[in-house]
Amino acid sequence: MEFSLFIAQVLGPIFIVVGAGMLLNREFFRQVMEDYTRNSALVFFTGIFPLAFGIVIVLLHNVWAASWVVLITIFGWCGIIKGVWLVLFPKSVHGFLKAYAGKTQLLIAHSVLALALGVFLCVKGYGIL
Repeated sequence: MEFSLFIAQVLGPIFIVVGAGMLLNREFFRQVMEDYTRNSALVFFTGIFPLAFGIVIVLLHNVWAASWVVLITIFGWCGIIKGVWLVLFPKSVHGFLKAYAGKTQLLIAHSVLALALGVFLCVKGYGIL
């Protein structure tokens, strides 16, 4: 449980800041996504981080319980999947992000979801409320 709280304390604020940033600066994030797909080295190296982060989480916290802590495990597995995708299939990123960036409602929904998850993780991790 201690590791769950630590990861919630780390991920919660990150999700809040990224979600708010995406919500408040949608055009900027569209540009970021477009620029990202033009840099092959960046796509490759940004695949390494979620892969490593995901492996660490799964090795230390592969908990499948009917509790909020399962979110930490799911984030770990999602990191592994994202890392593998970016490293093994980098050419698919451009089409995916182009389609994603063109859907304003999806970008807004993703931003709101990130904010909600961030608040939830902060409440759990920091014992707020």
